[in-house]
Amino acid sequence: MLCQKCKKNPATINLTQIVNNEKVVMSICSECAAKMGFHSPLESVPFPLAEILAGMLQQDLSGESGEPMPDLTCDNCGLTFEGFSKQGRFGCGQCYTAFRSKLEPIMRRLHGSSLHRGKPPVADQDQAHSVQEEGRLENELKKAIEAEDFERAADLRDKLKAMREGNFASKGEY
Repeated sequence: MLCQKCKKNPATINLTQIVNNEKVVMSICSECAAKMGFHSPLESVPFPLAEILAGMLQQDLSGESGEPMPDLTCDNCGLTFEGFSKQGRFGCGQCYTAFRSKLEPIMRRLHGSSLHRGKPPVADQDQAHSVQEEGRLENELKKAIEAEDFERAADLRDKLKAMREGNFASKGEY
């Protein structure tokens, strides 16, 4: 979208004002915003998210042998995991799924868990059920391995893999 004021630059700022009890919304570029006297209070505050992520991801980008691991790539936008670690932003919503295997350990380090434990929105009940079922299967898999019940462990591993790849027929079938 182009700036509504100069009609030249891409609009990067949404300006909302109340004028005479009417809401006026404008999408403008940063140059026009500066000319109008508006600026972000966080503009001069550095927040090196990409550098923070790069530091955390350093060990995730190389295998235990020290050689680089094959890089993951999002099929939708083409962003690589290494690219994500450098820029600190995903290219699209599908990146979460594409980079899941590398994001889970990071989420555990940042938040102490890779699963959301709060109440899910009503619209996400089916997805919440899948996440809970996945957690249950992971726990059962750990128990089966500890009990050296390798047939059950292999079955649970296959169910988890199918669930994560989305190859299950319907809710509850894995």
